[in-house]
Amino acid sequence: MAAGRKKEFDEAAVLDSAMKVFWQKGYVGTSMSDLTESMGIKKQSLYNAFISKEQLFIKATDLYLNNRYANNFSLLYQENISLSERMRNCMMSILVRQCDSIEHKGCFVTLCQSDLDSDNMPAEATQKLIDSDNDILNMWVDLFLTDPESIALGLNKRANECSMCIFTTLKGTACMSRINTPSTDLTCVIENCLKNIGLH
Repeated sequence: MAAGRKKEFDEAAVLDSAMKVFWQKGYVGTSMSDLTESMGIKKQSLYNAFISKEQLFIKATDLYLNNRYANNFSLLYQENISLSERMRNCMMSILVRQCDSIEHKGCFVTLCQSDLDSDNMPAEATQKLIDSDNDILNMWVDLFLTDPESIALGLNKRANECSMCIFTTLKGTACMSRINTPSTDLTCVIENCLKNIGLH
């Protein structure tokens, strides 16, 4: 791209297209041809805008976390609603997105983590997926440690345990959604998870 020349594409739109390809095929399974075809740009334009496939993947992961995942967590901080209902609303919102999406089922991060044992997974992309999981898990831990109702129920003393239960449950439903299990069949999993950590 010549100096001063404007990009001939909408970066946000092509990044969204790239995210969908990675979500479908994972990092290792996605070729540069897959990306350029989906994004509707030439390979050189991709490199000019995103530097590399790895950096594009990192940006696509951030897009997913910020635009498709973070919205669910706002449900945890609604006012005048019990902790159990807030957590149920959040987990069910995630479950419905995982199972009932017409375009892409499951979880982008969980799907891409299947590549972590591959020799073709670069270091920065690997670390991004690990950090993404840690950030999500820590968000749950922080909720249990600081929420007044959680403290009153003594759940703050089991914050790590409770958080891992929820985290693992949602990982499992993400996998089940990939084999077209409807959200209605998995609602009981959410309910049992909440019951097991002491919320009814």
